[in-house]
Amino acid sequence: MERWKGRVALVTGASVGIGAAVARALVQRGMKVVGCARSVDKIEKLAAECQSAGYPGILIPYKCDLSNEEEILSMFSAIKTLHQGVDVCINNAGLARPEPLLSGKTEGWRMMIDVNVMAVSICTREVYRSMKERNIDDGHIININSMNGHSVVPQSVVHFYSATKYAVTALTEGLRQELREAKTHIRATCISPGLVETGFAFKLHDNDPERAAATYESIRCLKAEDMANAVIYVLSAPPHVQIGDIQMRPTEQIS
Repeated sequence: MERWKGRVALVTGASVGIGAAVARALVQRGMKVVGCARSVDKIEKLAAECQSAGYPGILIPYKCDLSNEEEILSMFSAIKTLHQGVDVCINNAGLARPEPLLSGKTEGWRMMIDVNVMAVSICTREVYRSMKERNIDDGHIININSMNGHSVVPQSVVHFYSATKYAVTALTEGLRQELREAKTHIRATCISPGLVETGFAFKLHDNDPERAAATYESIRCLKAEDMANAVIYVLSAPPHVQIGDIQMRPTEQIS
């Protein structure tokens, strides 16, 4: 991770869960991290904790609604002005709504598409432009995917979500191919976890907190820190090593 010290990383959805853990891990290793979310109160608290702990990097909170392209473009413009540009992008923000294919609400589907697919694509495009403008040839784009992007489980409430994560699988491989066609050494990776103990299930099952809690109580789940460690592993790989996808589940998880 030495070569990333002082470099700029963007972490989307950095206020809680995986995003917060990744942001902390990168600051611990000396990176300048822009953490964005719709609400930055928790990121500001995390930034203060990182500073108090004496971490060599810095966490910069940025308020951004990733379902709004204008806000994303404004964020990249601000990063360019204040920090030159982005060298590492962690497309972490994602959401699931309990909207089955046969009875789901269009609004919920659209929300998942906007954040899980469109925001990832827009951020990726803007990050590449940022790297190209500055002749950065060793950047890295990491998409936080899901095992739901590799298999469809028999749970109707996550079928549309699964479709958006299959899109992330395709987008990551397509990105890798386009980066090769462009003759760059910028790398693209996705990390696909199974059950991670975060607030994710409570947002999915927001009308049934008992069901959400049961999701995490049935087995020993992955922790957000396990995901952060996977990100560090990916970024620590030598420049000639391309890690395409890390698929990781709790040992006790079946599907």
